[in-house]
Amino acid sequence: MRLMIQPFTVHKRFPLTISRGTTASNTNLWVKIESEGIEGWGEASPFSIVKGNKLNSEQLQQELTKIIPILEKFNPLQRQEIETVLLENNLNSSLRAAIDTALYDWLGKKVNLPLWKLWGLKGDRLFPISVTIGISSPEKAVERVRNWLNFMEVNLLKIKLGSPEGIEADKAMILAIRKETPYIPLTVDANGGWTLKEAINMSDWLEKQNVKYIEQPLNVGDEGNLTVLYERSPLPIFVDESCFNSQDIIKFSPYIHGINIKLMKAGGLSEVMRMISIAKACKLQVMYGCYSDSSLANTAMTHLATYADYLDLDSHLNLIDDPFQGVTLKEGKLMLNHLPGLGVK
Repeated sequence: MRLMIQPFTVHKRFPLTISRGTTASNTNLWVKIESEGIEGWGEASPFSIVKGNKLNSEQLQQELTKIIPILEKFNPLQRQEIETVLLENNLNSSLRAAIDTALYDWLGKKVNLPLWKLWGLKGDRLFPISVTIGISSPEKAVERVRNWLNFMEVNLLKIKLGSPEGIEADKAMILAIRKETPYIPLTVDANGGWTLKEAINMSDWLEKQNVKYIEQPLNVGDEGNLTVLYERSPLPIFVDESCFNSQDIIKFSPYIHGINIKLMKAGGLSEVMRMISIAKACKLQVMYGCYSDSSLANTAMTHLATYADYLDLDSHLNLIDDPFQGVTLKEGKLMLNHLPGLGVK
């Protein structure tokens, strides 16, 4: 098989601020695998879970380029062997995700079936998603809510908290959003922006604001306090940055209620499916998230949407120059098509 890499830059219609900083654009990698005249596509999005520790696309491209000669001896059907090679060479998880996705896209095109149908899943229905409001002033938060409402039918709002100005700023933002939209349920993502004391305070307060759960309330490295928060919080606790792969689920499952699975963290659709199985066995809820991903990566995850309790696959909706067309929006929900593989053009 032959591998090709093409960087592409996407720009956000509205910059997104979380506890670790603000993002207005991102350069991702379009990875293409060609064999037998069929081309499979995948996407690698640079991301970080620690402030200031983000790989860029140039570094990712250099890392992938080094391993291409090893990979090109394989056939796209040798997915297990390819995955072993990627892990043995410590390839970045987003690059593994791009390659694994491209292999599945190739397979779907080879047998002329969309992945959801190939896997025997219910992909021919609509999947509700949440849309994201970044950290901002109460006025800006309300303006962003209105922007989303003018753009689409909104069923669930995901609010980024963990403001550097403290939890009073978080509360002011929530109150402004709740006044604007008293009828739309909320979820909250602190991106590790709270201490244990703040997380307990906020979970008690947020329960009264029609919030369904809190995501990543504690910072990476502070997971030891999840046991206390689990006992004290009236709201379900999901982890994101603390949970990369299947092994992390077992470790934290006694002290959480759910996990956020992201394609770039997991390292591919193969690992995503393993994570889903283990999470369900541990009786945890499952949500899918994204970084600055285009329609390519978000369409890939939507093929597995039937397994998710919550979908936060909205990053492509905030792009002004998404080069891909795949999953579409209808009634505030995502809809897959019947094209083979990922179904992405």
